[in-house]
Amino acid sequence: MQNYLEKLPTYVDEIQSVRETIITNIILIGQIPAPTFKEKKRARVFLDRMAELQVDECTTDGYRNPIGIIRGTNDSKPPIFVVAHLDTFFGRDIDHNFRIEKNAIIGPGVSDNSVGVGILLSLPEIFRRLNLSFESDIVLAGVIQSIGKGNLRGIRHLVKTWPTPIRGAVCIESAELGRLSYYADGMIRCEVDCNISSTDGWEHKFRPNAIIILNEVVNQILRLRLPQRPRSRVIIGKMSGGIKHGTIPFEATLGFEIQGNSDKMVKSIFSDIKDILEGIGHEYEVELNLKTISNLSAARLRYNHPLVKNTVDIMHKLDLKPMSGSSESELSIFLSRKIPAVTLGITRGENYHQRNARVKIEPMFKGIAQVIGVVQAIDNGVCDE
Repeated sequence: MQNYLEKLPTYVDEIQSVRETIITNIILIGQIPAPTFKEKKRARVFLDRMAELQVDECTTDGYRNPIGIIRGTNDSKPPIFVVAHLDTFFGRDIDHNFRIEKNAIIGPGVSDNSVGVGILLSLPEIFRRLNLSFESDIVLAGVIQSIGKGNLRGIRHLVKTWPTPIRGAVCIESAELGRLSYYADGMIRCEVDCNISSTDGWEHKFRPNAIIILNEVVNQILRLRLPQRPRSRVIIGKMSGGIKHGTIPFEATLGFEIQGNSDKMVKSIFSDIKDILEGIGHEYEVELNLKTISNLSAARLRYNHPLVKNTVDIMHKLDLKPMSGSSESELSIFLSRKIPAVTLGITRGENYHQRNARVKIEPMFKGIAQVIGVVQAIDNGVCDE
């Protein structure tokens, strides 16, 4: 451990020497629109680029996740996964041309997760530049159908069907540098549709207002008494509806998410909200349709797990301050299958999830160095309990 821990600061300088390759990969992949369920073109370019970088094997799994494999020196060691999700929040109708400034890249999806995927594509060249080899195979996977309604389907399938044990994993997110996620809360993400126009029997009555009905749903959710232990909360994330200012809206949609570190509590809150919807639907004589968009089970590593402790040491060596928090990323799937994993952020930025998202270039080099350090830590056995 100490051998490469001491080398980490020198890695940063070496990684800077392939700056143009890293930026090229980020632009190459980031300017291809990849909304969830429509990542096919980006996945194809990912595979083509892996082949150009001469990894030992390029392939896809049964779910079309593109994968590059760098063979290790010891066939008896399980593989180490490094993953980043390919999909972004922006559709094909959005202009994906990126703008490069002196120390920044600007464009839709760059902070979630085009930088992460670009770094994944750059790792084979960086490993060669640093003259690094590993005992384990290194599996570089760009996973599809991750965010929102994708519900992490890509990584779920990849991990479930992988034919061997997995030694450990690093999940890459574009931002924020210093992020260290080693646990995932339980979560249920939902939408409620209120459609009054399809309800019969209102011909001789005043039709209710769909937005006001959903507002009452919000009010009653906010009245729920949530415990501090186990920790839980309901986030009201979005509401939409209506056509114009002077017309009563007959359709509206509410989006919310239940989060907690106890699956039992998350399910209990979900049941309470279902009761609220049934009660309001009966009272106002409307139909409220509840849809579950995605869900996760709570899972975690202990803070004193060797992977977490070594990751903290790596970050400190690079003068990075670890910031812990729950992750809804691919991390949760690895942890739920008892595979040690962490999620790391690559750089800093602003305007996240917006069309003018901006990420800084200079911090990336430390961000990449920490990923390499964690991969080396796993290869040296910190996950081999």
